[in-house]
Amino acid sequence: MSAIRNFSAQPVQGWRHLLVVGVLGLGAAIVLGRAFQLQVLERDFLTREGNKRHIRTMTIPAHRGAIRDRRGEPLALSAPVETIWVVPSALLESPPHVTALARLLDRRADEFEKFLRARIERKFVYVSDALSPADAQRILSLKAPGVFSEPSYARYYPAGEVASQLVGFTGRDGNGLEGIEKAQETLLAGHAGERRVIRDRQGRVVEDNLESREAQPGDNVQLTIDLRIQYLAYRELKDAVAQNRARGGLIAVADSATGEILAIAAQPGFNPNNPGERASKGTRNQAIVDSFEPGSTVKPLLVAQALELGIYQPSSLIDTSPGTLKVGALTVRDVHPQGVVDLATLLSKSSNVGAAKIGMTLGAEAVWSGYQRFGFGEPIYTGFPGEVAPLLRHFSDWGLIATATASYGYGFSLNALHLLRAYAALANDGLMPQIKLVRGGRPLPPQRAVSANTAREVRRMLEQVVTPAGTARRAAIHGYRVAGKTGTVRKVSETGGYAGNRHQSLFVGMVPAEHPRLVGLVMIDEPSAEGYYGGLVAAPVFSRVMQDAARLLQISPDGSDVPELTPEASRTVALPSTGVATEPRT
Repeated sequence: MSAIRNFSAQPVQGWRHLLVVGVLGLGAAIVLGRAFQLQVLERDFLTREGNKRHIRTMTIPAHRGAIRDRRGEPLALSAPVETIWVVPSALLESPPHVTALARLLDRRADEFEKFLRARIERKFVYVSDALSPADAQRILSLKAPGVFSEPSYARYYPAGEVASQLVGFTGRDGNGLEGIEKAQETLLAGHAGERRVIRDRQGRVVEDNLESREAQPGDNVQLTIDLRIQYLAYRELKDAVAQNRARGGLIAVADSATGEILAIAAQPGFNPNNPGERASKGTRNQAIVDSFEPGSTVKPLLVAQALELGIYQPSSLIDTSPGTLKVGALTVRDVHPQGVVDLATLLSKSSNVGAAKIGMTLGAEAVWSGYQRFGFGEPIYTGFPGEVAPLLRHFSDWGLIATATASYGYGFSLNALHLLRAYAALANDGLMPQIKLVRGGRPLPPQRAVSANTAREVRRMLEQVVTPAGTARRAAIHGYRVAGKTGTVRKVSETGGYAGNRHQSLFVGMVPAEHPRLVGLVMIDEPSAEGYYGGLVAAPVFSRVMQDAARLLQISPDGSDVPELTPEASRTVALPSTGVATEPRT
């Protein structure tokens, strides 16, 4: 009986053995299959997911290129800085460090703690602006949990407001937002590098010897301006705007042969080193992005066209009496009637009647074509952001009134550089250069606006404007012959038509008159002190800036015997009893 029981137990034990072996084998197969799935089939996916949680790609900022003037003086530079960021949850675990960090950041401890708790779910939070490396190291020396720094570069502008509207500024991310900073972004920015690091739960780098790519610094950009002349121009313009209680103004100085801008500024201004001023209207470079009607400053260009076509000669006489001219519904007026005048007197006395008669004699197409030859129908192509295009209607849309008004500078608009370039053509014996703000690149050949003989004739006429008998005696420079033209432009009213009490005062000229090296333009917007004529308000600014610029550039005097004006005599003056300006309107 016992033998039978033993015999029947053996199959049962064998079955159990096989079951155990089968279960173990199945478990091993499952483990191996799962391992195969994880290590082979899903290896790339799991590696990427793990890296997302531990491996970070850190950006290495590129050093932004510098902006310098033509002599190498810095206008915009980048300096290394660091920005503090924290992991709120980690920092809040150590209240003493919260208090210590708040003190170094010049923040109240309770407010700082409240700030962190409101952001406790975030992975990181910036808690400082850009700091110097020394200040950042002082904070990191606390060894507070969850406190780190991020290296970057901050932009500084050594010239401050003097060159701000041309240079522009960058945003917090380092990208150019205005001016040359924006226009030359591709060159200046460079290419950021990167390195891969492993961080722990609190964001600390525990290994950083992984892959990396070095940052490529940006290229430097050299402008055409001379910071010395830029400073002179900005100072005199700012002073003139304040003294004349004007709304604003602008100034530009250029090399008459190359078209390179040596100075360009506007008022009001702003300090690019102060972020709070970057939203002000002072950021506008009005000489490039704003347009205006040129007024009497186009009369020399009209005369040049008349001479070029052979319809008038320098000795030609024009009867401007009785000082008015009826053209349809328009009455053209001269403030001081001159009677019969030659072309030089027409310019020196700035006769609107004489200009209108020339324009109507030439005809709409010839007047329009003359302005086109001086570049009034095309952009300047400076590359500056927001450059305004000129507005000059086709002559087929003109009638007699439009032809007459265009002859003395109304009915079309342009920016200051258009007018400066046109006068550069007169200064450069009829060859109109391309205006440049940035040095380098292939220079474009100048365009022929008028013949050399015509340009010289007009220059000789414009010298009479800067004499005691002309409208711009305050533009005279001791030791130099000056040629130029005043303009006093009535501004358009918001309600339509022209305002009787809002003007723009202009002067455009060149030095020395015989062989000009420099050409300059000054415009004062809405002067409201003692006078508003271009010869009173804008001409003295031109004189002071050009005199100092000629000295800095060592331009030889050309033997002018015009007496030097004292600073008091070069300011705007008025009759004590009436307050009426002493200069004739231009």
